[in-house]
Amino acid sequence: MRPLAIILGLCLSTPSAAEEAATVAFFGIHMLDTSLQTTELGQDPQEIARRERIEAQVRERFAAEGYELLDLAPVQADLDRVVNPAKCYGCDTRMATRLGADYSLVGEVQKVSNLILTMNLQLRDAETGDLVKGGVVDIRGNTDESWERGMRYILKNRIFREE
Repeated sequence: MRPLAIILGLCLSTPSAAEEAATVAFFGIHMLDTSLQTTELGQDPQEIARRERIEAQVRERFAAEGYELLDLAPVQADLDRVVNPAKCYGCDTRMATRLGADYSLVGEVQKVSNLILTMNLQLRDAETGDLVKGGVVDIRGNTDESWERGMRYILKNRIFREE
C-alpha cells in the first residue's frame, strides 16, 4: 500500500495542465494582396470572412493543444500602428514580451491571384525572437475549403507535428 500512497501523492502534487500552459500572443492573420482582381474590383468581403475563419481555426487548435491565448488589449495602441505584425522586424515579439507571453504567433495570406495564394504561420520565442515552429503552404483556388485546408495542413504538419 505504501508505494501506491507515494504515487498518489506525486500525482496530486503535479501542477495541473492549466498551470503549465504556455502563453501565446496571437496577432492574427494578415492579408498581403497583390492581385489584379483586388486592384480592379476592391477587397472581396468573402476573403475577410475566410481570414476570420482561419484565425478562429488557429485559436481553437492552440487552445485544444493546451496553450493560453493572451488578450492583446494592453498593446493594442502599438498594434494599431503596425501594418503587418508578420513583417515588422520583431515588433511582434517585443509586444508579446510586454504581455508576458512565452510565444508570439503571426500569420499571413498572400494573394497573388484568385488561383494562387500562399499562407504562412510562425510561432516565435517571445524573448529571443527565434522561430520555434512555422509553416508555409501554397493553395490553389480562392475558396473557403482551400483556405481552411491550407491552414489545417500547417497546423497539423508544421506547428503540431509530432517529432
